[in-house]
Amino acid sequence: MDRRDFVRLGMAATAVATASTANAAGKLAPAGADGSILEAGVLEQQAMMKAGKLSSQSLVAQYLARINAIDKRGPRLNSVIELNPDALNIAADMDRERAANKVRGPLHGIPVLLKDNIATADKMSTSAGSLALAGVRATRDAHVVAQLRAAGAVIIGKTNLSEWANMRSTHSTSGWSGRGGLTRNPYALDRNTSGSSSGSGAAIAASLATLAVGTETDGSIVSPASTCGLVGIKPTLGLLSRSGIIPIAHSQDTAGPMTRTVADAALMLSAMAGVDASDPITKDSAGKPTDYAAALVKGGLKGMRLGVARNFFGSGDAVDAIIERELAVLKARGAILVDVKVPNIDKYSDSETEVLLYEFKPGLEAYLAGYAPHAPIKNMADLVAYNIKHSTREMPFFAQEHLVKSQAKAGLKEKEYTEALANNHRYSRAEGIDQVMKEHKLDALVAPTGGPAWLTDFINGDHYGGSFSSPAAVAGYPHITVPAGHTNGLPIGISFVGGAFSEAALIGMAYDYEQATLHRRPPRYLASVNLPA
Repeated sequence: MDRRDFVRLGMAATAVATASTANAAGKLAPAGADGSILEAGVLEQQAMMKAGKLSSQSLVAQYLARINAIDKRGPRLNSVIELNPDALNIAADMDRERAANKVRGPLHGIPVLLKDNIATADKMSTSAGSLALAGVRATRDAHVVAQLRAAGAVIIGKTNLSEWANMRSTHSTSGWSGRGGLTRNPYALDRNTSGSSSGSGAAIAASLATLAVGTETDGSIVSPASTCGLVGIKPTLGLLSRSGIIPIAHSQDTAGPMTRTVADAALMLSAMAGVDASDPITKDSAGKPTDYAAALVKGGLKGMRLGVARNFFGSGDAVDAIIERELAVLKARGAILVDVKVPNIDKYSDSETEVLLYEFKPGLEAYLAGYAPHAPIKNMADLVAYNIKHSTREMPFFAQEHLVKSQAKAGLKEKEYTEALANNHRYSRAEGIDQVMKEHKLDALVAPTGGPAWLTDFINGDHYGGSFSSPAAVAGYPHITVPAGHTNGLPIGISFVGGAFSEAALIGMAYDYEQATLHRRPPRYLASVNLPA
Protein backbone atom coordinates (compact mmCIF):
# COMPACT_ATOMS: atom_id res chain seq x y z
CA MET A 1 0.00 0.00 0.00
CA ASP A 2 1.63 3.27 -1.11
CA ARG A 3 0.90 6.81 0.14
CA ARG A 4 -1.85 7.28 -2.44
CA ASP A 5 -3.65 4.21 -1.08
CA PHE A 6 -3.41 5.66 2.44
CA VAL A 7 -4.89 8.94 1.22
CA ARG A 8 -7.71 7.28 -0.70
CA LEU A 9 -8.71 5.06 2.20
CA GLY A 10 -8.34 7.99 4.59
CA MET A 11 -10.59 10.20 2.46
CA ALA A 12 -13.19 7.44 2.25
CA ALA A 13 -13.00 7.00 5.99
CA THR A 14 -13.42 10.76 6.48
CA ALA A 15 -16.68 10.64 4.56
CA VAL A 16 -17.92 7.70 6.62
CA ALA A 17 -16.80 9.35 9.86
CA THR A 18 -18.53 12.63 9.00
CA ALA A 19 -21.79 10.90 8.12
CA SER A 20 -21.69 8.53 11.07
CA THR A 21 -20.88 11.27 13.59
CA ALA A 22 -23.61 13.50 12.21
CA ASN A 23 -26.14 10.71 12.63
CA ALA A 24 -24.98 9.67 16.11
CA ALA A 25 -26.83 10.88 19.16
CA GLY A 26 -24.95 13.48 21.20
CA LYS A 27 -22.03 15.64 20.17
CA LEU A 28 -18.42 14.56 19.75
CA ALA A 29 -15.37 16.80 19.83
CA PRO A 30 -13.48 17.19 16.54
CA ALA A 31 -11.72 13.96 15.59
CA GLY A 32 -8.54 13.64 17.59
CA ALA A 33 -8.98 16.78 19.67
CA ASP A 34 -8.04 16.61 23.33
CA GLY A 35 -10.92 15.02 25.20
CA SER A 36 -12.47 13.55 22.05
CA ILE A 37 -13.69 10.00 21.71
CA LEU A 38 -10.44 9.16 19.89
CA GLU A 39 -8.38 10.01 22.98
CA ALA A 40 -10.78 8.02 25.17
CA GLY A 41 -10.18 4.50 26.42
CA VAL A 42 -11.91 1.18 25.90
CA LEU A 43 -14.52 1.54 28.63
CA GLU A 44 -15.54 5.04 27.55
CA GLN A 45 -15.84 3.99 23.92
CA GLN A 46 -17.81 0.89 24.91
CA ALA A 47 -20.20 3.00 26.99
CA MET A 48 -20.92 5.25 24.02
CA MET A 49 -21.49 2.28 21.74
CA LYS A 50 -23.81 0.69 24.30
CA ALA A 51 -25.74 3.94 24.54
CA GLY A 52 -26.09 4.16 20.77
CA LYS A 53 -24.02 7.34 20.57
CA LEU A 54 -21.19 5.69 18.64
CA SER A 55 -20.72 2.75 16.32
CA SER A 56 -17.60 0.68 15.74
CA GLN A 57 -17.70 1.64 12.06
CA SER A 58 -17.84 5.34 12.94
CA LEU A 59 -15.00 4.95 15.44
CA VAL A 60 -12.81 3.08 12.95
CA ALA A 61 -13.61 5.62 10.25
CA GLN A 62 -12.59 8.50 12.52
CA TYR A 63 -9.28 6.82 13.35
CA LEU A 64 -8.58 6.10 9.67
CA ALA A 65 -9.31 9.72 8.83
CA ARG A 66 -7.00 10.85 11.62
CA ILE A 67 -4.23 8.58 10.34
CA ASN A 68 -4.60 10.27 6.97
CA ALA A 69 -4.55 13.74 8.54
CA ILE A 70 -1.86 13.30 11.21
CA ASP A 71 0.28 10.36 10.13
CA LYS A 72 0.45 10.79 6.36
CA ARG A 73 -0.12 14.54 6.25
CA GLY A 74 0.20 17.31 8.81
CA PRO A 75 3.15 16.49 11.07
CA ARG A 76 3.61 13.21 9.14
CA LEU A 77 4.51 10.93 12.01
CA ASN A 78 4.83 7.96 9.64
CA SER A 79 3.87 5.49 12.34
CA VAL A 80 1.41 3.36 10.34
CA ILE A 81 3.03 1.23 7.65
CA GLU A 82 -0.16 -0.27 6.16
CA LEU A 83 -3.94 -0.01 6.61
CA ASN A 84 -6.36 -2.90 6.62
CA PRO A 85 -8.63 -2.36 3.59
CA ASP A 86 -11.32 -4.48 5.28
CA ALA A 87 -11.34 -2.56 8.57
CA LEU A 88 -14.60 -0.71 7.96
CA ASN A 89 -16.37 -3.91 6.88
CA ILE A 90 -15.13 -5.77 9.96
CA ALA A 91 -16.33 -2.90 12.15
CA ALA A 92 -19.74 -3.08 10.46
CA ASP A 93 -19.87 -6.81 11.28
CA MET A 94 -19.15 -6.00 14.94
CA ASP A 95 -21.96 -3.43 14.89
CA ARG A 96 -24.39 -6.02 13.52
CA GLU A 97 -23.38 -8.42 16.28
CA ARG A 98 -23.95 -5.72 18.87
CA ALA A 99 -27.37 -4.98 17.43
CA ALA A 100 -28.17 -8.68 17.83
CA ASN A 101 -27.03 -8.53 21.50
CA LYS A 102 -23.90 -10.56 20.77
CA VAL A 103 -21.20 -8.49 22.44
CA ARG A 104 -18.05 -10.58 22.79
CA GLY A 105 -16.44 -8.58 25.58
CA PRO A 106 -14.80 -5.23 26.34
CA LEU A 107 -12.80 -5.18 23.09
CA HIS A 108 -15.86 -5.70 20.87
CA GLY A 109 -15.57 -3.24 17.98
CA ILE A 110 -12.45 -1.56 19.40
CA PRO A 111 -9.78 -0.49 16.84
CA VAL A 112 -6.31 -2.02 17.25
CA LEU A 113 -2.99 -1.47 15.47
CA LEU A 114 -0.40 -4.26 15.27
CA LYS A 115 3.36 -4.00 14.97
CA ASP A 116 4.38 -5.20 11.52
CA ASN A 117 6.21 -8.27 12.74
CA ILE A 118 2.95 -9.92 13.86
CA ALA A 119 1.35 -12.21 11.29
CA THR A 120 -2.15 -11.53 10.01
CA ALA A 121 -3.96 -13.80 7.57
CA ASP A 122 -5.60 -10.92 5.69
CA LYS A 123 -4.75 -8.48 2.92
CA MET A 124 -1.88 -6.87 4.82
CA SER A 125 1.79 -7.78 4.62
CA THR A 126 3.84 -8.99 7.57
CA SER A 127 7.31 -7.67 6.82
CA ALA A 128 9.25 -6.68 9.96
CA GLY A 129 9.83 -3.46 8.03
CA SER A 130 12.00 -5.19 5.42
CA LEU A 131 11.57 -4.73 1.69
CA ALA A 132 12.45 -8.42 1.40
CA LEU A 133 9.00 -9.25 2.82
CA ALA A 134 7.02 -6.33 1.38
CA GLY A 135 3.79 -7.69 -0.07
CA VAL A 136 4.21 -11.08 1.61
CA ARG A 137 1.01 -12.13 3.37
CA ALA A 138 1.11 -14.62 6.20
CA THR A 139 -0.68 -17.92 5.76
CA ARG A 140 -2.43 -17.64 9.14
CA ASP A 141 -2.87 -15.31 12.07
CA ALA A 142 -0.44 -15.13 14.95
CA HIS A 143 -2.04 -16.60 18.06
CA VAL A 144 -2.35 -13.19 19.75
CA VAL A 145 -4.11 -11.86 16.65
CA ALA A 146 -6.55 -14.76 16.67
CA GLN A 147 -7.23 -14.00 20.34
CA LEU A 148 -7.91 -10.34 19.60
CA ARG A 149 -10.21 -11.16 16.69
CA ALA A 150 -12.12 -13.63 18.87
CA ALA A 151 -12.55 -10.85 21.43
CA GLY A 152 -14.14 -8.64 18.76
CA ALA A 153 -11.25 -6.26 18.19
CA VAL A 154 -10.98 -4.61 14.77
CA ILE A 155 -7.47 -4.77 13.34
CA ILE A 156 -7.18 -1.50 11.40
CA GLY A 157 -3.55 -1.61 10.33
CA LYS A 158 0.11 -2.34 10.97
CA THR A 159 2.67 -0.03 12.55
CA ASN A 160 6.19 0.73 11.45
CA LEU A 161 9.10 -0.55 13.51
CA SER A 162 12.85 -0.55 13.73
CA GLU A 163 13.61 -3.01 10.92
CA TRP A 164 13.95 -6.62 12.08
CA ALA A 165 12.97 -5.37 15.55
CA ASN A 166 16.27 -3.46 15.83
CA MET A 167 18.39 -6.58 15.42
CA ARG A 168 20.08 -5.62 12.18
CA SER A 169 22.96 -3.29 12.98
CA THR A 170 25.14 -2.21 15.88
CA HIS A 171 24.68 1.41 14.71
CA SER A 172 20.98 1.44 13.88
CA THR A 173 18.58 4.36 14.13
CA SER A 174 15.46 3.25 15.99
CA GLY A 175 12.14 3.79 14.27
CA TRP A 176 13.54 3.38 10.75
CA SER A 177 12.84 0.54 8.34
CA GLY A 178 13.56 0.08 4.67
CA ARG A 179 9.90 -0.44 3.93
CA GLY A 180 8.40 2.14 6.28
CA GLY A 181 10.98 4.91 6.56
CA LEU A 182 11.37 6.88 9.80
CA THR A 183 8.71 7.18 12.48
CA ARG A 184 8.86 10.49 14.35
CA ASN A 185 8.08 11.21 17.97
CA PRO A 186 4.82 13.19 18.31
CA TYR A 187 6.14 15.11 21.33
CA ALA A 188 9.03 16.54 19.31
CA LEU A 189 9.32 15.58 15.67
CA ASP A 190 13.11 15.68 15.62
CA ARG A 191 13.25 13.20 18.53
CA ASN A 192 13.38 9.43 18.36
CA THR A 193 10.52 7.11 19.24
CA SER A 194 12.93 4.46 20.51
CA GLY A 195 12.80 0.88 19.36
CA SER A 196 11.63 -1.31 18.14
CA SER A 197 7.87 -0.84 18.67
CA SER A 198 8.31 2.74 17.51
CA GLY A 199 5.25 2.94 15.30
CA SER A 200 2.97 1.44 17.96
CA GLY A 201 4.25 4.00 20.48
CA ALA A 202 3.89 7.04 18.24
CA ALA A 203 0.49 5.95 16.90
CA ILE A 204 -1.14 5.47 20.28
CA ALA A 205 0.40 8.67 21.66
CA ALA A 206 -1.18 10.48 18.70
CA SER A 207 -4.55 8.74 19.20
CA LEU A 208 -4.49 6.94 15.85
CA ALA A 209 -6.23 3.90 17.41
CA THR A 210 -7.52 2.89 20.81
CA LEU A 211 -4.93 0.15 21.35
CA ALA A 212 -1.72 -1.19 19.86
CA VAL A 213 0.38 -4.31 20.18
CA GLY A 214 4.15 -4.09 20.44
CA THR A 215 6.78 -6.78 20.84
CA GLU A 216 9.86 -6.86 23.02
CA THR A 217 13.11 -8.74 23.22
CA ASP A 218 14.81 -6.15 25.43
CA GLY A 219 13.18 -2.75 25.83
CA SER A 220 11.15 -2.66 22.64
CA ILE A 221 7.80 -2.20 24.41
CA VAL A 222 8.73 -0.31 27.55
CA SER A 223 11.22 2.10 25.96
CA PRO A 224 8.97 3.49 23.19
CA ALA A 225 6.06 3.50 25.64
CA SER A 226 8.10 5.59 28.05
CA THR A 227 9.35 8.05 25.43
CA CYS A 228 5.84 8.42 23.98
CA GLY A 229 4.05 8.92 27.30
CA LEU A 230 2.24 5.57 27.31
CA VAL A 231 1.58 2.53 29.44
CA GLY A 232 3.45 -0.52 28.16
CA ILE A 233 3.36 -4.06 29.51
CA LYS A 234 6.14 -6.53 28.74
CA PRO A 235 4.56 -9.71 30.17
CA THR A 236 6.13 -12.82 31.61
CA LEU A 237 7.64 -15.01 28.91
CA GLY A 238 4.96 -17.60 28.19
CA LEU A 239 1.89 -15.59 29.20
CA LEU A 240 1.32 -14.71 25.54
CA SER A 241 2.03 -17.02 22.63
CA ARG A 242 5.03 -16.28 20.41
CA SER A 243 3.49 -18.17 17.46
CA GLY A 244 3.32 -16.07 14.31
CA ILE A 245 5.58 -13.28 15.54
CA ILE A 246 8.72 -12.76 13.46
CA PRO A 247 11.32 -13.58 16.09
CA ILE A 248 14.67 -12.48 17.34
CA ALA A 249 15.09 -14.81 20.29
CA HIS A 250 12.61 -17.33 21.64
CA SER A 251 14.17 -17.07 25.11
CA GLN A 252 13.13 -13.41 25.44
CA ASP A 253 10.55 -12.47 22.77
CA THR A 254 7.01 -11.55 23.73
CA ALA A 255 4.17 -9.36 22.52
CA GLY A 256 2.47 -6.88 24.83
CA PRO A 257 -0.02 -3.98 25.06
CA MET A 258 0.85 -0.34 24.38
CA THR A 259 -1.96 1.95 25.49
CA ARG A 260 -2.83 5.35 26.91
CA THR A 261 -4.05 3.95 30.26
CA VAL A 262 -3.38 1.05 32.61
CA ALA A 263 -7.02 -0.03 32.32
CA ASP A 264 -6.75 -0.39 28.54
CA ALA A 265 -3.51 -2.36 28.88
CA ALA A 266 -5.10 -4.72 31.41
CA LEU A 267 -8.14 -5.37 29.21
CA MET A 268 -5.94 -5.98 26.20
CA LEU A 269 -3.60 -8.31 28.08
CA SER A 270 -6.58 -10.35 29.24
CA ALA A 271 -7.78 -10.76 25.66
CA MET A 272 -4.38 -11.82 24.28
CA ALA A 273 -3.42 -14.28 27.03
CA GLY A 274 -4.06 -17.99 26.60
CA VAL A 275 -2.42 -21.37 26.18
CA ASP A 276 -1.37 -22.11 22.59
CA ALA A 277 -0.70 -25.72 21.65
CA SER A 278 1.82 -24.59 19.04
CA ASP A 279 3.90 -22.72 21.62
CA PRO A 280 4.79 -25.11 24.46
CA ILE A 281 6.06 -22.37 26.78
CA THR A 282 2.50 -21.07 27.19
CA LYS A 283 1.71 -24.20 29.21
CA ASP A 284 3.45 -22.42 32.08
CA SER A 285 0.59 -19.90 32.12
CA ALA A 286 -2.14 -22.53 32.51
CA GLY A 287 -4.20 -21.82 35.60
CA LYS A 288 -2.76 -18.33 36.07
CA PRO A 289 -5.20 -15.40 36.46
CA THR A 290 -6.08 -13.77 33.15
CA ASP A 291 -8.83 -11.35 34.22
CA TYR A 292 -6.51 -8.43 34.75
CA ALA A 293 -9.43 -6.00 34.93
CA ALA A 294 -9.97 -7.35 38.46
CA ALA A 295 -6.70 -5.66 39.47
CA LEU A 296 -7.98 -2.21 38.46
CA VAL A 297 -8.84 -1.02 41.95
CA LYS A 298 -7.45 1.85 43.96
CA GLY A 299 -5.30 0.77 46.87
CA GLY A 300 -3.02 -1.48 44.85
CA LEU A 301 0.06 0.15 46.40
CA LYS A 302 -1.02 -0.04 50.02
CA GLY A 303 1.34 -2.23 52.02
CA MET A 304 3.45 -3.16 48.97
CA ARG A 305 7.19 -3.39 49.60
CA LEU A 306 8.90 -1.76 46.64
CA GLY A 307 12.62 -1.99 46.01
CA VAL A 308 13.91 1.27 44.59
CA ALA A 309 16.60 0.02 42.19
CA ARG A 310 19.20 2.69 42.86
CA ASN A 311 21.72 1.29 40.38
CA PHE A 312 19.34 2.33 37.59
CA PHE A 313 19.32 5.98 38.67
CA GLY A 314 21.98 8.49 37.70
CA SER A 315 21.51 8.73 33.93
CA GLY A 316 20.31 12.34 34.19
CA ASP A 317 19.49 14.88 36.88
CA ALA A 318 16.11 15.80 35.40
CA VAL A 319 14.97 12.18 35.21
CA ASP A 320 16.18 11.40 38.72
CA ALA A 321 14.38 14.45 40.09
CA ILE A 322 11.11 13.39 38.45
CA ILE A 323 11.33 9.84 39.78
CA GLU A 324 12.30 11.01 43.29
CA ARG A 325 9.15 13.12 43.29
CA GLU A 326 7.08 10.14 42.17
CA LEU A 327 8.57 7.92 44.88
CA ALA A 328 6.92 10.27 47.35
CA VAL A 329 3.60 9.57 45.62
CA LEU A 330 4.14 5.82 45.99
CA LYS A 331 4.89 6.29 49.68
CA ALA A 332 1.82 8.49 50.16
CA ARG A 333 -0.29 5.72 48.59
CA GLY A 334 0.89 3.33 51.30
CA ALA A 335 3.87 1.65 49.66
CA ILE A 336 6.92 0.77 51.73
CA LEU A 337 10.07 1.87 49.91
CA VAL A 338 13.41 0.11 50.31
CA ASP A 339 16.57 1.27 48.57
CA VAL A 340 18.22 -1.68 46.81
CA LYS A 341 20.63 -2.56 44.05
CA VAL A 342 19.76 -5.26 41.52
CA PRO A 343 22.81 -7.56 41.66
CA ASN A 344 24.96 -8.83 38.78
CA ILE A 345 23.52 -6.60 36.07
CA ASP A 346 26.97 -6.40 34.47
CA LYS A 347 27.33 -10.16 34.09
CA TYR A 348 24.96 -10.90 31.20
CA SER A 349 25.31 -8.06 28.70
CA ASP A 350 27.68 -9.97 26.40
CA SER A 351 25.99 -13.33 26.91
CA GLU A 352 22.59 -11.79 26.11
CA THR A 353 23.90 -10.63 22.74
CA GLU A 354 25.33 -14.09 22.05
CA VAL A 355 21.98 -15.73 22.78
CA LEU A 356 20.14 -13.32 20.49
CA LEU A 357 22.59 -13.96 17.66
CA TYR A 358 22.30 -17.73 18.06
CA GLU A 359 18.50 -17.82 18.27
CA PHE A 360 17.75 -15.29 15.53
CA LYS A 361 18.70 -17.43 12.52
CA PRO A 362 16.76 -20.64 13.35
CA GLY A 363 13.83 -18.61 14.64
CA LEU A 364 13.56 -16.57 11.45
CA GLU A 365 13.83 -19.64 9.26
CA ALA A 366 11.11 -21.43 11.25
CA TYR A 367 8.81 -18.43 10.90
CA LEU A 368 9.36 -18.19 7.15
CA ALA A 369 8.72 -21.90 6.67
CA GLY A 370 5.58 -21.87 8.81
CA TYR A 371 3.96 -18.51 8.02
CA ALA A 372 5.50 -17.32 4.74
CA PRO A 373 6.71 -20.33 2.72
CA HIS A 374 6.01 -18.35 -0.46
CA ALA A 375 8.35 -15.49 0.54
CA PRO A 376 11.27 -14.71 -1.78
CA ILE A 377 13.71 -15.28 1.09
CA LYS A 378 13.90 -18.63 2.90
CA ASN A 379 16.65 -18.11 5.45
CA MET A 380 19.13 -15.69 6.99
CA ALA A 381 21.61 -16.15 4.14
CA ASP A 382 18.96 -15.09 1.65
CA LEU A 383 18.16 -12.03 3.74
CA VAL A 384 21.80 -10.97 3.96
CA ALA A 385 22.15 -11.38 0.19
CA TYR A 386 18.93 -9.44 -0.45
CA ASN A 387 20.14 -6.48 1.61
CA ILE A 388 23.45 -6.41 -0.25
CA LYS A 389 21.70 -6.51 -3.62
CA HIS A 390 19.29 -3.75 -2.55
CA SER A 391 21.76 -1.81 -0.40
CA THR A 392 20.74 1.60 -1.79
CA ARG A 393 17.27 1.23 -0.33
CA GLU A 394 17.94 -1.13 2.57
CA MET A 395 21.26 0.13 3.88
CA PRO A 396 21.48 3.87 3.20
CA PHE A 397 22.19 4.69 6.86
CA PHE A 398 23.49 1.57 8.61
CA ALA A 399 24.61 -1.94 7.75
CA GLN A 400 23.60 -5.46 8.84
CA GLU A 401 26.31 -6.59 11.26
CA HIS A 402 23.90 -8.54 13.47
CA LEU A 403 22.44 -10.45 10.53
CA VAL A 404 25.90 -11.41 9.30
CA LYS A 405 27.00 -12.54 12.76
CA SER A 406 23.80 -14.53 13.26
CA GLN A 407 24.27 -16.26 9.91
CA ALA A 408 27.75 -17.34 11.02
CA LYS A 409 26.48 -19.01 14.21
CA ALA A 410 26.12 -22.78 14.40
CA GLY A 411 23.17 -24.61 15.98
CA LEU A 412 21.57 -24.28 19.41
CA LYS A 413 23.47 -27.30 20.74
CA GLU A 414 26.74 -25.39 20.66
CA LYS A 415 28.43 -25.03 24.05
CA GLU A 416 28.87 -21.30 23.55
CA TYR A 417 25.10 -20.92 23.23
CA THR A 418 24.02 -23.21 26.07
CA GLU A 419 26.51 -21.62 28.46
CA ALA A 420 25.46 -18.11 27.47
CA LEU A 421 21.78 -18.93 28.02
CA ALA A 422 22.51 -20.52 31.39
CA ASN A 423 24.54 -17.44 32.36
CA ASN A 424 21.65 -15.16 31.39
CA HIS A 425 19.18 -17.05 33.55
CA ARG A 426 21.53 -17.40 36.50
CA TYR A 427 22.40 -13.74 36.83
CA SER A 428 19.08 -12.19 35.78
CA ARG A 429 16.87 -14.60 37.74
CA ALA A 430 18.32 -16.59 40.68
CA GLU A 431 21.20 -14.20 41.36
CA GLY A 432 19.42 -11.12 40.05
CA ILE A 433 15.76 -10.20 40.44
CA ASP A 434 14.87 -13.25 42.53
CA GLN A 435 17.77 -12.64 44.89
CA VAL A 436 17.07 -8.99 45.62
CA MET A 437 13.33 -9.54 45.99
CA LYS A 438 13.80 -12.45 48.38
CA GLU A 439 16.50 -10.71 50.41
CA HIS A 440 14.37 -7.61 50.99
CA LYS A 441 10.95 -9.34 50.94
CA LEU A 442 9.83 -7.21 48.01
CA ASP A 443 6.62 -7.22 45.99
CA ALA A 444 8.19 -5.33 43.07
CA LEU A 445 11.12 -3.22 41.91
CA VAL A 446 10.75 0.39 40.75
CA ALA A 447 13.10 2.63 38.78
CA PRO A 448 13.11 5.11 35.90
CA THR A 449 12.21 3.28 32.69
CA GLY A 450 14.81 5.29 30.83
CA GLY A 451 15.71 8.78 29.72
CA PRO A 452 13.77 11.21 27.51
CA ALA A 453 13.64 10.78 23.75
CA TRP A 454 16.96 11.59 22.08
CA LEU A 455 17.53 13.47 18.84
CA THR A 456 17.31 11.16 15.85
CA ASP A 457 20.78 10.84 14.36
CA PHE A 458 21.41 8.83 11.20
CA ILE A 459 25.14 9.53 11.37
CA ASN A 460 25.91 8.29 14.88
CA GLY A 461 22.90 6.03 15.44
CA ASP A 462 21.00 5.65 18.70
CA HIS A 463 22.14 6.98 22.07
CA TYR A 464 19.65 5.67 24.59
CA GLY A 465 21.14 6.80 27.87
CA GLY A 466 19.98 4.76 30.86
CA SER A 467 17.46 1.91 30.67
CA PHE A 468 15.83 -0.45 33.18
CA SER A 469 14.70 -2.94 30.55
CA SER A 470 17.37 -5.65 30.61
CA PRO A 471 16.86 -7.39 33.99
CA ALA A 472 13.21 -8.26 33.31
CA ALA A 473 13.81 -8.87 29.60
CA VAL A 474 16.63 -11.36 30.12
CA ALA A 475 14.86 -13.04 33.05
CA GLY A 476 11.56 -13.25 31.16
CA TYR A 477 9.75 -11.45 33.99
CA PRO A 478 6.97 -8.84 33.72
CA HIS A 479 7.68 -5.13 33.39
CA ILE A 480 5.14 -2.27 33.31
CA THR A 481 5.95 1.35 32.53
CA VAL A 482 3.59 4.22 33.38
CA PRO A 483 3.89 7.95 32.57
CA ALA A 484 5.67 9.73 35.44
CA GLY A 485 5.97 13.28 34.14
CA HIS A 486 7.88 15.35 31.61
CA THR A 487 11.18 17.12 31.18
CA ASN A 488 11.21 19.93 28.61
CA GLY A 489 7.95 18.55 27.29
CA LEU A 490 9.32 15.03 26.78
CA PRO A 491 7.66 12.12 28.63
CA ILE A 492 9.40 10.10 31.32
CA GLY A 493 8.19 6.68 32.54
CA ILE A 494 8.41 4.87 35.85
CA SER A 495 8.76 1.09 35.86
CA PHE A 496 7.31 -1.67 38.01
CA VAL A 497 9.05 -5.06 37.70
CA GLY A 498 8.12 -8.29 39.48
CA GLY A 499 8.66 -12.01 39.52
CA ALA A 500 7.24 -14.45 36.99
CA PHE A 501 3.47 -14.17 36.42
CA SER A 502 3.05 -11.27 38.85
CA GLU A 503 1.16 -9.21 36.25
CA ALA A 504 -2.00 -8.84 38.34
CA ALA A 505 -0.13 -7.36 41.31
CA LEU A 506 1.94 -5.06 39.09
CA ILE A 507 -1.18 -3.86 37.27
CA GLY A 508 -2.79 -3.09 40.63
CA MET A 509 0.24 -1.03 41.67
CA ALA A 510 0.52 0.71 38.30
CA TYR A 511 -3.20 1.55 38.26
CA ASP A 512 -3.15 2.98 41.78
CA TYR A 513 -0.14 5.12 40.90
CA GLU A 514 -1.63 6.24 37.57
CA GLN A 515 -4.94 7.27 39.14
CA ALA A 516 -3.12 9.27 41.81
CA THR A 517 -1.05 11.19 39.27
CA LEU A 518 -2.63 11.18 35.78
CA HIS A 519 0.58 12.46 34.20
CA ARG A 520 -0.18 11.56 30.59
CA ARG A 521 -0.99 14.46 28.32
CA PRO A 522 -1.45 14.37 24.55
CA PRO A 523 1.44 15.46 22.31
CA ARG A 524 1.57 18.83 20.57
CA TYR A 525 3.63 17.78 17.52
CA LEU A 526 6.33 20.38 18.13
CA ALA A 527 9.12 20.59 15.58
CA SER A 528 11.65 20.57 18.42
CA VAL A 529 11.97 21.11 22.15
CA ASN A 530 15.65 22.01 22.09
CA LEU A 531 16.44 24.89 24.39
CA PRO A 532 17.98 28.03 22.84
CA ALA A 533 21.75 28.44 23.11
